[in-house]
Amino acid sequence: MTMSIDQKLVDLGIELPDAPVAGGNFVPARIVGPFLYISGQVPVVNGKDQHVGQLGAEITLEQGQDAARLCALNILAQARIALGGDLGRIRSCIRLGGFVNAAPGFGLQPKVINGASDLMGQVMGEAGRHVRVAVGCSSLPRNVAVEIEALFEIDTK
Repeated sequence: MTMSIDQKLVDLGIELPDAPVAGGNFVPARIVGPFLYISGQVPVVNGKDQHVGQLGAEITLEQGQDAARLCALNILAQARIALGGDLGRIRSCIRLGGFVNAAPGFGLQPKVINGASDLMGQVMGEAGRHVRVAVGCSSLPRNVAVEIEALFEIDTK
């Protein structure tokens, strides 16, 4: 990457939220070799769920994209903690796994998860290009609209 993730966040006027606390019996992030795995992140800010409801019912496509973007910001916040504050160790985003709380008949899951994919591209440039899955679900924890997990390649120092 020609510009650091931290600098790109500043240039875009984006401040990462505080990383959410894990809501179950799991860790929010784990490093294995040159890979950083981030557990599914939901659209939460300061412990409060944002964008609650199903896409195609209570939540619009645009709101779903905003929810996905917030999930991506929480992913980066978790990565910052896991990497000891050094987002510069991230070489690339390998994969995003997106889950969309979808009403029956809603089929725009890929467009929803674009909210996260677009943010990774804005912040990481070419290194933000990733493989992805966008799946519709009948419900998600606490009825939030979106949940996204991530896999990054990192420098092991």
